[in-house]
Amino acid sequence: MKVRTVYDILDDISSFSLQEEWDNSGLNVGDFESEISKIYISLDLDEKILEKVEENSLIITHHPLIFKAIKKVIPDKFSTKLLIKMIEKNISHIAMHTNFDKTHLNEYFVKKILGFNGESEDFMFYADVDMKFDELVEYVKRKMNLDYLRVVKAKERVRKVAVTTGAGMSLLDLVKADCFLTGDIKYHEAMDAKVRGINLIDITHYHSEKYFVECLYEILDGRIDIEVIKTNSDDPFNLI
Repeated sequence: MKVRTVYDILDDISSFSLQEEWDNSGLNVGDFESEISKIYISLDLDEKILEKVEENSLIITHHPLIFKAIKKVIPDKFSTKLLIKMIEKNISHIAMHTNFDKTHLNEYFVKKILGFNGESEDFMFYADVDMKFDELVEYVKRKMNLDYLRVVKAKERVRKVAVTTGAGMSLLDLVKADCFLTGDIKYHEAMDAKVRGINLIDITHYHSEKYFVECLYEILDGRIDIEVIKTNSDDPFNLI
């Protein structure tokens, strides 16, 4: 199967034209005409994954490997070090980032993981709830199988939540809910949300987006006639 064939299937699932201007979804590494024997799906690329990926394969990730311009291909940075390994093994790479957030990932996380229903609005997914904030926090922890969550409590009752997987605090001005669930919340952003009366639950970047693998795998089932393998990168953070 050619890279182009898989790219066209992915574009049909979640059009690359929907990505944000700053994003770099699409083919990051490889040649559209390359023949591939296997497909791997992961949230990110890392050295552990590249060691086990077979030659002449395609890796589909959520996050692009390349965001900024590369002036030197030497193994002194994350992207270039992995890029060299990929070229050596003839591994192609396609990213489905902000386009997939809008069309699938936020909805999958809210419906399949949290068990709420609602509707998508660009980068946010809204769901009606009627819970005390403390109850909601415990509910989210249980559904995400996490022992700890950073939270900002601004009010006691939550009737509507907004959810953006990954890092969504730049969207705070657009939140029309009592509580915003997203990741990578900074100190001053937390202060801002509290003044506005918006509760926050930091669902972390990794733990809210790791479901990209299962989500895309389910969608591709029956649409690809070569082996598709689920893998995943590790969370770079540890609690000690």
